[in-house]
Amino acid sequence: EAIHFGIMVLILIFANWSAPKVDSGVWAAIYNAKWLITAGLAVGFGIVLNRFFHLKLWKIMIIAVAVIVVHFIFNGNPMLTFVTGIIGLSYFSSTHEGELGDWFSSTWGFAKQILPLLFIGVLIAGSLLGRPGQEGLIPSEWIQTLVGGNSLWANLFASVAGAFMYFATLTEVPILQGLMGNGMGNGPALALLLAGPALSLPNMLVIRSVMGTKKTLIFIGLVVVMATTSGMIFGTYFA
Repeated sequence: EAIHFGIMVLILIFANWSAPKVDSGVWAAIYNAKWLITAGLAVGFGIVLNRFFHLKLWKIMIIAVAVIVVHFIFNGNPMLTFVTGIIGLSYFSSTHEGELGDWFSSTWGFAKQILPLLFIGVLIAGSLLGRPGQEGLIPSEWIQTLVGGNSLWANLFASVAGAFMYFATLTEVPILQGLMGNGMGNGPALALLLAGPALSLPNMLVIRSVMGTKKTLIFIGLVVVMATTSGMIFGTYFA
């Protein structure tokens, strides 16, 4: 299972690898080869599915052939090729009896729960925060004043705000996109993204009931400090 999860994580990392600001260097080389790397990982993923999850080899070959055909028909469009592979894998997983079928059933169940919340989050974030070049209900000057740049205050404010906010799964993505489009710095964005999933007000109340007030305050402090520090380091050296 560790190999299975590891390959899936690597596929997601390389498939979503964005273009670097500089056209030379290691990151640019990885970006230029990201779909070749993803294809190699997909082959390894197919082997894992066959060896450990007992997915029939002929089913894997059908998916591979479909991916290759779509690749050549649409002039190597990586998005269509990737989606074809996902559709093929989803179909054969859904009809598979055993652990692979259970995985698909659980994934589909979570998707039905999460996607409506994600769409609602996109609508709310769009209304309040607008989009790049278009203001929403919240003026961009407010956002730039509070979390613009990469100052200690901006990162600390983003960490504290993230710690007290409740993010439904994946709704932080459109919210963060709207904030960054209105002037939020890269460092504070990472700080918010780190503190948000780790803490929330309901989360704090539950932790306090189990661990007590003192340990809860220490835990909150550690999350805020580490998120702030990570945001400042990222904003200074990597953004």
